[in-house]
Amino acid sequence: MSSQQPILVVDDDVEVRESLRALLEAGGFSVRSYTSANALLGDELPSGSCLITDIRMPGMDGMELQAEIVRRGINLQIIIITGHGDIPLAVRALRAGATDFLEKPFSSDAILTSVRRAVALAGQARDRETELKAAQQRLALLTPREREVFDQIVAGKPNKVAAYELKISARTVEVHRAHIMDKMSARNLSDLVRISMAALPSQAGNT
Repeated sequence: MSSQQPILVVDDDVEVRESLRALLEAGGFSVRSYTSANALLGDELPSGSCLITDIRMPGMDGMELQAEIVRRGINLQIIIITGHGDIPLAVRALRAGATDFLEKPFSSDAILTSVRRAVALAGQARDRETELKAAQQRLALLTPREREVFDQIVAGKPNKVAAYELKISARTVEVHRAHIMDKMSARNLSDLVRISMAALPSQAGNT
């Protein structure tokens, strides 16, 4: 199995970094490794990838790095590497959106399984991001009045009800509806509802 995007590894321990690099590359992944969180953040980060980070590092730790990645809106699935005493912190990281945490020492199978799952989730998030942008671009084609009619339509309002609420004629609603269907390249109401749902940003965060 291979990933189109490199797996990012952050750990101040050179032996851990090199061991993870060798293991992941043997598993078919490309890898970029960093000695610190600041070194990672100073690089151009690939959206839709997986980050493996130690939770305790000099300077910015793994939790702070996770928070900064979320703040920047970067689509990275995060795997936390933790020591036995760091379990409460790792649980906090999971609640904040990390994909997984692995307690040291972990097996080769455990890290590869975790990375494959994270890569799959990152791909799904990347697909949702593409769908979101496409839907928002379609909605941007509508005039303010057409957007009002669109909102009434996807809420399931009949033309007469939409006309009453917007204080326009039913005939005008029908004309706007035809324009909306054309601009949205929609075949039916179901298409419009799907576009409306796709245009809503996910509330799930970086999960």
